[in-house]
Amino acid sequence: MNKSKVLGPWALIVALVLVAVGIAVDGGPYWIRLATTFAMYGALALSWNIIGGMAGYPSFASAAFFGLGAYTGGILITHGWPLAAAVLGAAVLTGAVAALLGLLVLHLRGHYFAIASLMITEAFREIANNAGDLTGGGMGLTLPMAAGDALSQARLFLFAMALCCVGAAVACVLISRARLGVALRCIAQNEAAALTIGIDVRRAKNLAFAYSSCFAGAAGAVYAAWVGYIDPNDVFDIMLAVKPLVMVLLGGAAVWVGPLVGALVFIAFEELVWRNMLHFHSGLLGLFIALLVIYFPGGLAGLSGWFGARWRRLGLTSSRSVA
Repeated sequence: MNKSKVLGPWALIVALVLVAVGIAVDGGPYWIRLATTFAMYGALALSWNIIGGMAGYPSFASAAFFGLGAYTGGILITHGWPLAAAVLGAAVLTGAVAALLGLLVLHLRGHYFAIASLMITEAFREIANNAGDLTGGGMGLTLPMAAGDALSQARLFLFAMALCCVGAAVACVLISRARLGVALRCIAQNEAAALTIGIDVRRAKNLAFAYSSCFAGAAGAVYAAWVGYIDPNDVFDIMLAVKPLVMVLLGGAAVWVGPLVGALVFIAFEELVWRNMLHFHSGLLGLFIALLVIYFPGGLAGLSGWFGARWRRLGLTSSRSVA
């Protein structure tokens, strides 16, 4: 196997960690906040890529698991748990709940599964609204502040969210190279054929659904500690189910680079357009996505192939050099 293909993902992950450390050490509050948001988006996009990109199941349950992780982590922190233990507990509980829910909804396919996964978010929102003694209900849940000054807290949450993002990237790389990754790609291509050749389809899908939820839940727990206050409408926001899908669509459903590129483009779009054009940002985003789907269905990751085909057509390069 080509050594660059083996070491490439790990080198890029190390570079991602170094960038996060550099921003935490030398960056101001604005850049730390931006990097933390990017890490959260990256974790959500990468986690969605496990079930949506690899297995081809259009899940809208990211918001459900993000919110479940946020409330689990927030409740644990209010009961005196340290941040690391609360995040780990949120990830484990979210994964266990997703594994159970997967037994109920993963036999559905296509838009039926998409609708069922979306209903999970609405069900969790109603539970959080009505379990006032535990979650604070509609009044929300206030978390104790972390120790240290504002800059130290910002750096802490950047490191925590970056670890969630890096963990999701590592999981994507490992899963793609394991038998589970092969099974998921077969399921995405033709689930009936995968079942015929002996793949345990139910187990593979359930594992993908559980792994995917773990990182969304961990990111939710860090988010709860970061903002200090959560309510059902915030952490179970339907946009948290749509954004990961959009980011993967933007970057391309690659092993892990595509979702991160999509997260970077998405947050740049938010900062440059949404903040300055509040009344038109939704329309502009929809137009951009429509153009991308029509002309670049493989996302930004497919641009090299698109340009390569046109360069070859113009005689500017040979097919061998592009390959």
